[in-house]
Amino acid sequence: MGRGILEDNRGQVSAELIVIIAALMAMALFFVGNLQQTVKNSSETMNAKTSEVLKKIEDW
Repeated sequence: MGRGILEDNRGQVSAELIVIIAALMAMALFFVGNLQQTVKNSSETMNAKTSEVLKKIEDW
């Protein structure tokens, strides 16, 4: 009788752990996606500024 309760508790802990891990992975993917967008925007801005500076140097 006690053994069945113990096994049920282990199963419950395991299910809760899977839910927590899934939530952490979803959050990580969300933050990675945001970071990739930030890097892309920064790269585009840096390329534009670099081109602007090089053009000013050439015109000088």
